[in-house]
Amino acid sequence: MSAISESKSDLERYDRILAEAAAIKGVSLGKDAWRRLRKNPVAMVSLWILVIVSLLAVFTPLLPLQAPRKVETSRAFQLPTFTQGGSIDTDRIDAHFGEQDPIDAAMISVRVAIFDTWAIPSLFGTDELGRDQLSRLFWGARVSLVVGLVATLVSLVIGVSYGAISGYLGGSIDNLMMRLVDVLYSIPFIFVVIFLITILSQKDIKEALESYGIDRITIFFFVVGAIYWLTMARVVRGQVISLKNEQFVEAARTIGGGTFRIVFRHLVPNLFSIVIVYLTLTIPRVMLFEAFLSFLGLGVQPPDVSWGLLANTGFKVITPIKIYWWLIVFPGIALGMTLFALNFLGDGLRDALDPRMKNR
Repeated sequence: MSAISESKSDLERYDRILAEAAAIKGVSLGKDAWRRLRKNPVAMVSLWILVIVSLLAVFTPLLPLQAPRKVETSRAFQLPTFTQGGSIDTDRIDAHFGEQDPIDAAMISVRVAIFDTWAIPSLFGTDELGRDQLSRLFWGARVSLVVGLVATLVSLVIGVSYGAISGYLGGSIDNLMMRLVDVLYSIPFIFVVIFLITILSQKDIKEALESYGIDRITIFFFVVGAIYWLTMARVVRGQVISLKNEQFVEAARTIGGGTFRIVFRHLVPNLFSIVIVYLTLTIPRVMLFEAFLSFLGLGVQPPDVSWGLLANTGFKVITPIKIYWWLIVFPGIALGMTLFALNFLGDGLRDALDPRMKNR
C-alpha cells in the first residue's frame, strides 16, 4: 500500500510540475528583442524619426509642395519665407515634376485634386534658379533613402552569400576567397566607383542598358552596393565557421542535406540578428558615400536631386560677399538627422538582439 501511495504522490507531483510548465509562456527572440528595444528611448526616438522621414519621402507627391524643377529666376536666392504662398502650374506637371512612374503620377493627380494649384510657401528659401528648396529636399529624400536601402541590400546579398559559402567550405577555397577580399580591400572605393561609372556611362554601353530600362541612377545604386559587401562577407564567414560544426548542421548532413541547402536554409537564418544590425549600420555609410560622390559631381546628376547634390549646390554659391546659408543648412540637417537616427537605431538593435544583454 505504501508503494501505491508513493506512486500516486509522484504522479500528482509530476502533474503539478507539468501544469506549472504549461502555464509558463515562452517568448520568441523577436518579441524579447522588441521588448528590450522599447526600453531604449534613444533607439525608439530614432525609429520614429526614420518612420516619419520614410513615410514623408514615399508620399511626397501627395504633399502640397511646389514643383521641384520649376525654374523662376525672379525668385533666385529668396530667403526662407512663411507668408508668400507658392503655387504649381497644372499645365506643366511633366516639365516641373520630371518623369513619373504610374504611382507617382497618380499621387500627383490626387494632390492636384485636393489642393489645386496652392502650395506651401518657400519655408526653406529658393536656390540659384528660383526652385523651392523645401520641395527639392523632400524629393531628394526619396533618392538618398533609396540609394541607401538598395545599395545596402545589394551588399548584403553579395556579402552574406560569399561569406557563408567561404566559411562553410573552408580549406583552400576559403583561403582563396578571403585573399580576393583582401585584394579588394586594398583598392580605394572611390576609384572603383569612378571606373565602373565611367565604363557604364560609355555611349554604346549606356544605350544598351537604357534599352533594358536601366538608367544612370539605377546603375549608381548597384555599383555602390557592389563595393560595400566586403566587411559583411568577413563577419558572416566568422559566424559560419563557429556554427558549421553544431549539432543542427550535423543533423542536416545526416539526412542528406546538400551544401546549398545547409548554408541558406540552416546557417544563414541563424545570422539574422547580425544581418539586421549590419543593415542599420551600413545604410548611413552608403548614404554618406552617395552624398560625398554627389558633392564631387560623380553621383546623382541633375535634374535628379539628392541631399548630397543639394549640399553641393549650396557649397558652389558660397562666396565671401554673400553666404546663402539656407542652401547648406537644411540639406545638412536632414542628412545629419537621418544618419544619427540610423546609427542610434543600429546600436539599440545590436543590444536588443544580443542574448548576453538579456538580463541587463
